[in-house]
Amino acid sequence: MTTFNLIHGDVGTTLTRALDGAEISWQEALRLCETSGADFHATVFAADELRRRQVGDLVTYVINRNINFTNVCVKHCGFCAFSRAYRSEEGYLLPMEEIIRRVQEAVALGATEVCMQAGLPPDMQGAFYIDLTRAVKRAVPDVHIHAFSPEEVLYGATRSGVSILDYLSALKEAGLGSLPGTSAEILDQDVRDIISPGRITVRQWIHVITAAHSLGIPTTSTIMYGHMESPIHWVKHMNLLRDIQHDTSGFTEFVPLSMVHQEAPMYHHRLVSNLRPGPSGTEVVKMHAVARLMLGGSIKNIQSSWVKEGPKLAQYLLSAGANDVGGTLMNESISTSAGAQYGQLVQPRELRRFIRDAGRTPAQRNTKYDVLQVFEGDVDELGPLDSIEDADVHFGSYRKLTASSEFRFVRKKK
Repeated sequence: MTTFNLIHGDVGTTLTRALDGAEISWQEALRLCETSGADFHATVFAADELRRRQVGDLVTYVINRNINFTNVCVKHCGFCAFSRAYRSEEGYLLPMEEIIRRVQEAVALGATEVCMQAGLPPDMQGAFYIDLTRAVKRAVPDVHIHAFSPEEVLYGATRSGVSILDYLSALKEAGLGSLPGTSAEILDQDVRDIISPGRITVRQWIHVITAAHSLGIPTTSTIMYGHMESPIHWVKHMNLLRDIQHDTSGFTEFVPLSMVHQEAPMYHHRLVSNLRPGPSGTEVVKMHAVARLMLGGSIKNIQSSWVKEGPKLAQYLLSAGANDVGGTLMNESISTSAGAQYGQLVQPRELRRFIRDAGRTPAQRNTKYDVLQVFEGDVDELGPLDSIEDADVHFGSYRKLTASSEFRFVRKKK
């Protein structure tokens, strides 16, 4: 008899099945989302044990830089505090040479990946993302380019008048290494129509992701929660991702992303009724635990986001199913602009410290989850990124960037 036979019937049965390697249904996962008391603690314990069996005790991270090259966007999503209209005095667009400079600086600081995502500027040339990828790869051949959300791919293909598959093929030929699985939010069209009307549809998101996988371009997968959705949306979202993974094996990780509400327009201006100010702490823990129990057999890497949850909760999530803490993120702007309180950089030494404090072994990985270095013991050889004391001073903050006229967005005259 396992420990979980002592837990309330259906919960104990589900947890035992998950630990035996069975794939639990979304209905079973929904029941786990509803647990409290001993059932909740058993769910978390089971997720941690399944994590140990599936991926072991290493906790991984990647040294990367975010380059959000423009905040000007034709869309007006209710949760996004980053974007600006093209007439805004705070709109910016980084020129190609500045983007390349930031990539070169990141690599000099030890980065193996640059993550490039941004707004959708009006009148953009359809080939812009392809030209940007090619220019970065030409200047810094060894860097992994993790770039362009499905929303951006759709925008580029539409502006170019070509198919999604052809556009992705051109991006891959130019040097794209992987695609962020963002712009997913909740993969339920009724919810999307409320929080982000006009944004990429569920059907279109699936089309971009599966097309990328068919070309051998891996992607991440995400969920944004803590707004107007409920746990049934969580588990149906995860079920859809799992079905895609069964067909393509193209997802490298699953990243739950708490909504940062402070500056989100739909919260700040009360644009949506029944809106929560982000998830509760218990919801965050449940999300990661249920993700491990539901997805771990097919998407084995579950990430806890320090920029969304803060280092302390991100550390605790390593005992609730997570095995990765994401990246150093130099220059992260999107969460910061929404009101995230944890800065735009965590140095590798700090990531390793809180991994060790959780009783686990830190390891640096690349974007595809190949382990580059395991850090046994307590003594590290510090890298150049570890010497930066103030990220806002070194990299410049989002507020300074939007207030400066140096890279001001100017719409081209037709």
